[in-house]
Amino acid sequence: MLKKIMVIAAMFGVLGALSACNTVAGMGQDVKTGGEKVKDAAQDVQQKM
Repeated sequence: MLKKIMVIAAMFGVLGALSACNTVAGMGQDVKTGGEKVKDAAQDVQQKM
C-alpha cells in the first residue's frame, strides 16, 4: 500500500513539474528532476522493505 502511495505521489510531482515548464530546455530539466524524485521515492520504498 505504501509503495502505491509513493508512486502516486511521485507521479503528481512529475505532473506538477511538467506543468511549470516555460521552454524546451526547462521541460528537459523538469523531466530530469521528476525522474530523480521517482528514483529517490523508489529507493526509499525499497530500503523500508
